[in-house]
Amino acid sequence: MSREIVLTLIGKPGCHLCDDAEVAVQSVIDDFSDVSLEKENILENPVLLDKYSEQIPVLLINGQIHNYWRIDTERLREALAKA
Repeated sequence: MSREIVLTLIGKPGCHLCDDAEVAVQSVIDDFSDVSLEKENILENPVLLDKYSEQIPVLLINGQIHNYWRIDTERLREALAKA
């Protein structure tokens, strides 16, 4: 049985931390065939803007906060291996 892990990266255009986070996340998920990445623009979603405006980028794993601001690739790799 295959498991599907959905990562959601919440950020905004012009955010250098968001760009760095996307590169870090992509470098990790390239090693996992069962992980997909969705990106959310916080400026297009008032709920996300209200909830995370001071924390972007935010990375969710299956809807749960994994990390924000900076992505630790080893921590993410470990979390995905356990998911």
